[in-house]
Amino acid sequence: MKNSLGRVVPDTFTPFTTSDAFTSIPRKQIQEKSKNQPIKVFHSMEDLIDELQIKDGATLSFHHHLRSGDDVINRVCTSLHKRQIRNLTLAPSSIFPTYTGIELLIKAGFVKDIHTNYLSGGVSDLIHQGLLQGLLIMNTHGGRARLIESGDVSIDVAFLSTPAVDKQHNGCGTLGKNACGTLGYAQSDLRYAKQVVLVTDSLVDKIEQIDFDHHYVDYVLLLDSIGEAEGIVSGTTKLTKDPVGIKIAKDTTKLINALGLIKNGFSMQTGAGGISLAVAEFVKHEMIKQGVKGSFASGGIGKQYVQMLELGLFERLYDVQCFDLDAVSSYKQNRHHLAMSASQYGNPFEADPIVNQLDVVVLGATEIDLSFHTNVTTDSFGKVIGGSGGHSDTAYGAKVSIITTQLIKSRLPIIKKQVTTITTPGETVDVLVTERGIAINPLRKDLIELLQDSTLPITSIESLYELQHTYTGIPATLEQSSEVVGVVMYRDGSIVDTIRKKIS
Repeated sequence: MKNSLGRVVPDTFTPFTTSDAFTSIPRKQIQEKSKNQPIKVFHSMEDLIDELQIKDGATLSFHHHLRSGDDVINRVCTSLHKRQIRNLTLAPSSIFPTYTGIELLIKAGFVKDIHTNYLSGGVSDLIHQGLLQGLLIMNTHGGRARLIESGDVSIDVAFLSTPAVDKQHNGCGTLGKNACGTLGYAQSDLRYAKQVVLVTDSLVDKIEQIDFDHHYVDYVLLLDSIGEAEGIVSGTTKLTKDPVGIKIAKDTTKLINALGLIKNGFSMQTGAGGISLAVAEFVKHEMIKQGVKGSFASGGIGKQYVQMLELGLFERLYDVQCFDLDAVSSYKQNRHHLAMSASQYGNPFEADPIVNQLDVVVLGATEIDLSFHTNVTTDSFGKVIGGSGGHSDTAYGAKVSIITTQLIKSRLPIIKKQVTTITTPGETVDVLVTERGIAINPLRKDLIELLQDSTLPITSIESLYELQHTYTGIPATLEQSSEVVGVVMYRDGSIVDTIRKKIS
């Protein structure tokens, strides 16, 4: 069958739809765990797994706030592998190359389905080879929260890496030797999982800035280490120094200014890519120049936005995940640096999520096509190298969504007739900025009119498409397998595309 974007999706997969919302577990019926129920503390992973009595077919979740530095998921998966627990559904909010424990379970044939928002590394390789028993379901950050809170994904046990736990068994991300800051992606897991385990390596007397309330907690596991906090800084969260990337960032800032968006009270978000972060830096200088004070910046927060808050350029930051140790420190110390859950951030069934309050969002792309459909999920060969995260959520919610990318990467043209995999539908993408010009989605006639007298290098996406081929030639059409190994789920539960097995 075909979806609304014309992509073929598997008949065997029944997508979740907005009409099914909250029929399984209405939010008003979710209650805090009884204060009289004792919280058990363990010092051994094996003893804890014995206690949990995890059965074949269980659904287990994890968060990724320690990013590449998290070792909890590996320890849990190793223990499950030893016990040969099968038919598992894993629901980590993201999967990084260091999460080798998942690879172990997939190779053994113990994993059925995986729900995640971002994926790279060895797990992606195995799925591309068709070794996952069921399907990979790529969610958005807001969509994952919706799935969990609606009961469409029912978590049996949530293993939550927790930098510090106090004597009352509250948890936080600001204390301990592996402090990572906000813990926004884990809030749905905390509140809706049947059993919740806080896994920590630091016990403290009392936590003032509580991220995980003990009323929701069933167990605490004390380990020698949960990982390395330095691992929260990865290659995708560093500002670009590439001259071409810098040009794109400068032109993007000029565009935002020309649209009249840099003004008192405006709000913005940039993605985790190097160009997007450079845009934040240039916007900072423009705000200082104009004497502008914005209302808020949001998303995963790094040092660029911390500096802007400290300079008084924004009234507050809404932070779902700290991208670096500067942000960790700011969240701990600055009362205007606020945590938000993934649901508050982008859940489409929230009354007014933060993404809907954004004036502008700047995002990246692996590919973009002539219909402005954008791919940040796979490379041009169909292998998963990323995922939506907040890409689709913010593109939908923001008044203006801007994609920034070089026209050519690794000698490959970025604009396609049709992207390999749709992550974000083109109807929610407003502008494409490249080093060779700026293309505006024809659906945004209001933006075209605003910029009709601009000196910016405005052109059509078709012109950029033709231009890139003068440098690269026209690439050969790649054959795709008919075997589906995954699906891309939009924030509302509909399926926008499929992910195919690698052709041998």
